[in-house]
Amino acid sequence: MTTTSAHRGATASTGDHSGDALVPLPPSEPDAHEDPRLSGAQPVSGPKPVSVLLYSDDSDVRTKVRMAIGKRLAVDLPPVQWTECATPAAVISAVDNGGFDVLVLDGEAVPAGGMGVCRQLKEEIFECPPILVLTGRPQDAWLATWSRADAAVPHPLDPRALAEAVTVLARRRRG
Repeated sequence: MTTTSAHRGATASTGDHSGDALVPLPPSEPDAHEDPRLSGAQPVSGPKPVSVLLYSDDSDVRTKVRMAIGKRLAVDLPPVQWTECATPAAVISAVDNGGFDVLVLDGEAVPAGGMGVCRQLKEEIFECPPILVLTGRPQDAWLATWSRADAAVPHPLDPRALAEAVTVLARRRRG
């Protein structure tokens, strides 16, 4: 009795196992019905998460933003992956490394507000991700325009408006 396998790197052996050595089978073409995730043609995991950078020196603001947005922006988008920064230098460094779908910057952050950081990023980063600025009040929307932000949501934060703005920006970035 001979056992064979259609898998690459498989071995064959005879029914009498006394002293028989395993003999490698020649490589075969992959099965047309093979799962592409098993062959390496597609990633094993699902789609890449929506990567959101959140900048605020205030941990309470960061918590409110994360709670308002939740783990998933919408049914048609993958889960959200957060990167939090408390300093402008950390934001610049993280954005320089790339990979973000959306940036959320607190306009009321200290020592550098999100609007100034936004303007710097828009001027210095090629194909800068879309930026949502959290303004101190609704009347500050003109400052968000000056900073070249793609969207603005005022404090106190409205969870629905915040989640909707980030969802729109994430969809725009992902095409």
